Amino acid sequence: MSGHVAVLGAGSWGTAFAKILADAGRDVTVLARRAAVAEAIRTGRENPEYLPGVRLPERVTATGVAAEAIEGAEVVVLSVPSQTLRGNLADWTPYVAPDATLVSLMKGIELGTTKRMSQVIMETAGVPADRVVVVSGPNLAPEIAAEQPAATVVAGTDSRRTALVQASIRTPYFRPYTNDDVIGCELGGAVKNVIALAYGIATAMGFGDNTRAMLMTRGLAETARLGVALGADPITFAGLAGMGDLVASCSSPMARNRTFGEHLGRGESLEQAQAATRQTAEGVKSCLAIRDLARAHGVEMPITEQIERICHEGMDPRLAVDALMSRTAKPESYE
Repeated sequence: MSGHVAVLGAGSWGTAFAKILADAGRDVTVLARRAAVAEAIRTGRENPEYLPGVRLPERVTATGVAAEAIEGAEVVVLSVPSQTLRGNLADWTPYVAPDATLVSLMKGIELGTTKRMSQVIMETAGVPADRVVVVSGPNLAPEIAAEQPAATVVAGTDSRRTALVQASIRTPYFRPYTNDDVIGCELGGAVKNVIALAYGIATAMGFGDNTRAMLMTRGLAETARLGVALGADPITFAGLAGMGDLVASCSSPMARNRTFGEHLGRGESLEQAQAATRQTAEGVKSCLAIRDLARAHGVEMPITEQIERICHEGMDPRLAVDALMSRTAKPESYE
């Protein structure tokens, strides 16, 4: 395979993904927003801010200059907070090669437009759908960086490009599967962040396994309802990008949305939770866009609606629980 891979974003997942690529035999250039982070990766072979103690392979280098990272890259991986993607990509697009494959690691829905990340990439970079590939699954960066066995889904409409990305990230500890359901994979990744907030809130409120199991399964049901309305394959939500990602994000203390939810469940304000976690909890912003998307398609998403009220209207989580439990009785239908 010719050409290096550019990873745009030096957070925990972007850095771990760069390590995966290098371990799979690719040369990788990471674009870091801060010069100090780029220098640490380049000379110290470590990202001490996001993945302390993890040694990065010699195939990984870093820069703070977009042109240096992107020009000549066969694959361009995007790993930035979802709400910043459009602005960043507009600046980076002039350096992207005409036939480069654009890979999205983001899990969110854009505020205002209710577009999925692949749609934002297509619109901003001016590329067709077949040049965009989505990677989604239960991918907690610290575990993968420690080379614990994990799997992911590589979704796209061009089988050649999905196979290219699959081959580029297959290692003894990381197993990628391909899929052509981009909509389902992206929605699974976006909505699970909101459900993980609910799971964290319930955990902090002292609720047990029955409550948490209810949130995961009913959360998956509302994810699938929205997905089907948008044209996704419902089977996708039973796989890695659906249930797999949801279980990891809800059950792991390392998952930032669950952790953020725990702060809210202890009665902290949105601002206090943000200050305590110091990382982007994608579900906090995406819940607004997901709610708008659901309403536009006539889809009921009761858990998402209550999380939106807790995060953005100041609702007491106890009242949100009452609202969920007092809803009209109905069949367990997934239609």
